Amino acid sequence: MSAGKYRKEHNCLNCGSHVESHYCSSCGQPNLELKESFWGFISHSIAHYFHFDNKFFQTLTPLLTKPGQVTLDYLAGKRARYINPVSMYIFVSIVYFLIAYSPEHKTNTNEHENKAPTKSETKKVLDSADKELTKIGLKNTSPALFNHAKKQILEEIDKEAFKKLSLNEQNIKLAELRKQNKANKTDSLTNIIKQYNAINIKRNDSTYAAYLSRQKSLSSEEQDNWIEKLSKKRAITLGQNAEVIQETLEHNRPKQYFLLMPLLALFIMWNFRKNHIYYLDHLIFTIHGMTAYFIVSILTKPFIKYVFGEDSLMANIIGLGIFAWICWYMFNALKIFYQRKKVIGKMITIFILYAIAFKITEMVMLNLIYYVAT
Repeated sequence: MSAGKYRKEHNCLNCGSHVESHYCSSCGQPNLELKESFWGFISHSIAHYFHFDNKFFQTLTPLLTKPGQVTLDYLAGKRARYINPVSMYIFVSIVYFLIAYSPEHKTNTNEHENKAPTKSETKKVLDSADKELTKIGLKNTSPALFNHAKKQILEEIDKEAFKKLSLNEQNIKLAELRKQNKANKTDSLTNIIKQYNAINIKRNDSTYAAYLSRQKSLSSEEQDNWIEKLSKKRAITLGQNAEVIQETLEHNRPKQYFLLMPLLALFIMWNFRKNHIYYLDHLIFTIHGMTAYFIVSILTKPFIKYVFGEDSLMANIIGLGIFAWICWYMFNALKIFYQRKKVIGKMITIFILYAIAFKITEMVMLNLIYYVAT
């Protein structure tokens, strides 16, 4: 690292102590001249940067390739070559959540804006179904089953068409069907009305005010109790604000990971309590492990999100590869750091405990976001 020009005076400008050499023995500050040239300032800054950069890569390689070894070296006092665990974790986690965990803004598509299929489109689907059913011989071998299959297909098409109607159009359609059923009651029509009514209620209850309005129109016996109303309010609110809630949840992921890290260290300590290691040592081991996970995610998640797509086959293969790497890394890290041969059972226990803790904290976060939103 570039030192610059040292002062002739032997008083430390930072703490006032006597300086024997180029560095203060009390606070460690270099005894440099205050005034420096522009190029001296630039070269000094670059030297600090590459000092960090050099230590970063010296830590990175063994951290990824030799699980548990960096922690052992660090706790043994071999720290000059490595970055401080917390400093590296903060740096890597910031990069991770900026690159790999940025929530996507999804545009909501309203399914009710889609037009209902025309008669010609419906006929085309039925003709195609008729052709396929005839091809497999169902029309000739079992005419009754053939007709039943076509009827079921037509009912599903009609149901999908009913979903795409406006609320007022659904009400008119239901009124017509109820009138037909009253004049000539059949089991099939009664069943269709029941299915359509469920779709209509879901559409009608798109807002909590609409839900309460519908409840008032029912008799006291048919109305929901206060627990059901509270549950309905929560479901409607979550549905209306799903995108905002999800974005807020993803925005708070760094806090969740950070708060869970001491808990993960505690889970590890419980499983390896016979090693009689201080909790801080377990925590440093956990910080190194989480840092390694973030680095691997930084290298892989952009490919999943922006190259292959999150629902693609390659994304699933990469995800499976990451999970296999986590298992490999955890197994070797526990075996090397804790000097144990049989760690699979303990590793699975740690995974289960962490998954439960992750799910509970996620539910707590969702509830907090919901109550803030409402």
